[in-house]
Amino acid sequence: MPYKETKVEKLYYTIGEVAKMFDVNTSLIRFWEKEFDVIKPHKNKKGNRLFTQQDVDNFHVIYHLVKEKGMTLKGAAKKMKDNKTETVDNFEIVKNLESIRAMLLDLKENL
Repeated sequence: MPYKETKVEKLYYTIGEVAKMFDVNTSLIRFWEKEFDVIKPHKNKKGNRLFTQQDVDNFHVIYHLVKEKGMTLKGAAKKMKDNKTETVDNFEIVKNLESIRAMLLDLKENL
């Protein structure tokens, strides 16, 4: 029976990895952690923050609201608190539409 390598998904991401995903400083990640209640990283014995995939998904929504839509931190926190499911759904729709647009532009260039 041949050896089959299984794909391993990461359970935790360091603050540096999360900052690199969004091309921001680690200080901004720490600041957003304090400002938004939905971000709850685990901490190891040394006190290093370890973020789950759910935390990273929440960072995606926060980044979209604050950096891309230009909302204030207070407004983004209120939107996340009041109607988080609608906000996440809208973010997913925007992300899907952007990927479709990129695919169509790529198709147009190849014609």
